[in-house]
Amino acid sequence: MRLVLLGAPGSGKGTQAQRMQARHGVPQVSTGDLLREAVAQGTPLGRAAKAVMDAGQLVADDVMLGIIRERLARPDAARGFILDGFPRTITQADGLGRLLAELRVALDSVVLMEVDAVVLQRRLTGRRSCRRCGRVFHLESNPPKPGERCTAGRPHDLFQRPDDNERTVRERLAVYGERTQPLIDYYERKGLLRRVDADGTLDEVDARIERALQRRQ
Repeated sequence: MRLVLLGAPGSGKGTQAQRMQARHGVPQVSTGDLLREAVAQGTPLGRAAKAVMDAGQLVADDVMLGIIRERLARPDAARGFILDGFPRTITQADGLGRLLAELRVALDSVVLMEVDAVVLQRRLTGRRSCRRCGRVFHLESNPPKPGERCTAGRPHDLFQRPDDNERTVRERLAVYGERTQPLIDYYERKGLLRRVDADGTLDEVDARIERALQRRQ
């Protein structure tokens, strides 16, 4: 299984990728997670990317493609992968195509997770992360359970990531519409695109994705 999950910020790509990873035994490859790890570690890439990420912009295509190349070279990606957050531009998609050709593999499907813009805004601005354990919550749909404890028995220390505030969310969605949405036509022309309604419960969206993948087979 070699998939791309395509969709706007807040469409649920990361959550569904984690579910698919557990079910199918292939790694979720999240450029967002890789970049945040670099930022946390203070690497040269992390320092360069931090200001760009905080402003809701996209990191340079050649940098992102290099990160993907290194990740797909790891042994756990030999049987397949789920790309979450890449590609985001036509240039990245072309680069990914060349990379996969070098590796002598091909994409099976590109799943487009479709969600209304108003829903996306609400999802993103309500998202909170825990400084201690890294878990992601949502103030409305997935808050910490009453009395739930985190690391060393302490309560979760929730904060809003800089790229989840209202102003930056609007910018991120605008960037998506301008630079990423053309990928829909790109992959549709290749016969790889599968559209999925991503507004619903986690189980409902999960089942829709699996049905879409079965139609591809």
